[in-house]
Amino acid sequence: MPLFTQLFLILLAFGTLLQFWLLLRHLDHVARHRGEVPREFNDRVDLEAHQKAADYTRSKGKPAVIEIFLSVALLLFWTLGGGLDLLDHYWRGFDPEEVIGGIAFIFSFFFINSLLDLPFSLYRTFRIEAAFGFNRISPAQYLKDRLLSLLLAILLGGPLLWVILQLMAGAGNYWWLAAWAVWMGFSLTLSWAYPRLIAPLFNTFTPLDEGKMRERIQGLLQRCGFTSDGIFVMDGSKRSSHGNAYFTGFGKSKRIVFFDTLLEALSVEEMEAVLAHELGHFHYKHIYKQMALTALLSLAGMALLGWLTQQPWFYSSLGITQPSNAAALLLFILTIPVFTIFFAPLGSYLSRRYEFQADNYAVNQTKGEFLVQALVKLYQDNASTLTPDPLYSLFHDSHPPAPARIAQITQQNSG
Repeated sequence: MPLFTQLFLILLAFGTLLQFWLLLRHLDHVARHRGEVPREFNDRVDLEAHQKAADYTRSKGKPAVIEIFLSVALLLFWTLGGGLDLLDHYWRGFDPEEVIGGIAFIFSFFFINSLLDLPFSLYRTFRIEAAFGFNRISPAQYLKDRLLSLLLAILLGGPLLWVILQLMAGAGNYWWLAAWAVWMGFSLTLSWAYPRLIAPLFNTFTPLDEGKMRERIQGLLQRCGFTSDGIFVMDGSKRSSHGNAYFTGFGKSKRIVFFDTLLEALSVEEMEAVLAHELGHFHYKHIYKQMALTALLSLAGMALLGWLTQQPWFYSSLGITQPSNAAALLLFILTIPVFTIFFAPLGSYLSRRYEFQADNYAVNQTKGEFLVQALVKLYQDNASTLTPDPLYSLFHDSHPPAPARIAQITQQNSG
């Protein structure tokens, strides 16, 4: 067995066992703390809401156990099992031009995978989300969303994939540098286009009505020196009762978006505190720092891919009998998570650090108590567990655990 195949299998086994162990720890931890509200939340969260969050977490976790092992089985099938090789040879049988054949090969792979994921998606949406009162999407809307997403993937991903495969075929040894520049340009363009052109295809965005809420928010924006393309309310309630708020776009295309469900749940003061937290991310330039980090990591990834495409063992060790640029691209996408999963806590650490900084900024701009009240309501309305397993959370959660976050806000507010 080739050395790279052995390394791949060893890391895959360790990574799978790690994910399985972390998930079991998490579900057990949540179950053991189901009967009592954490001390920090005794006067804020009732036992019924706490138990609902625990049950919701465990309900989502049970199919996740199956998904872990199914994803591993599929990965082994596509690689060492010869699935990719079989699909590649199928398209080669039509004797297409290299780039066109590569696009068909890659798109058919993702289409098959999306079909295999469909039962899990349906179960999550119409069984788990519905059982806990969150789902509001109709089967017709669900189908429309899936088809629209597929169409966008073809219209946007097709040309991008064509350019990258063309560069791989004809731009010489440093094709990866040109491909990286194309990818970054595409990402920045998409960031600009998403709030204006793409998001409105799925949801309706209406300007926030005049009134106390808008006046309070505009006052906060002026104090923070923040300009945007507008404040909008999104009809998130047509799909789910979960609430959220976010910024989208960059430069002059920045937009502030509130889910209509969030406006129903929070008071004016609490909404102001939530927005102040989001403004904290811009104040500390977290968005640009993340973009820079993503650019560096993607550059390193492209350089690695550029080297791997020249190594015959990369293909043969992963089940490909006839090397091609499209096969190299797919193998890289499929296998890179096997090697990077162990670094997940580093990403979580950086993200959590940003969240704490944004919380501190919000406390300085508003009142910490309102931010705490807003967060508690969000935890309750979204049935987010207050007792995640710390180690599981370190690998999977970009935000700090609720007790740690509330404790820091309270400490800063009292100070």
